[in-house]
Amino acid sequence: MSRDAFASLLAPGSFVRHPDEPDWGIGQVQSVVGSRVTVNFEHAGKRTINIAVIDLDMVDAAALSR
Repeated sequence: MSRDAFASLLAPGSFVRHPDEPDWGIGQVQSVVGSRVTVNFEHAGKRTINIAVIDLDMVDAAALSR
């Protein structure tokens, strides 16, 4: 999937993981502006991620509620 296609899937409320920072836990997208995504992570707080550089991993919200 291209970065542009991935960016179009990200929306406030989406859940993601940072592939290089597993200790941060699951994060919830707060905002998306161009290639900058602000995410509030469980164990790292609010971080701004440049998705032109980092490919965040989507997390299925349904799997979280089990």
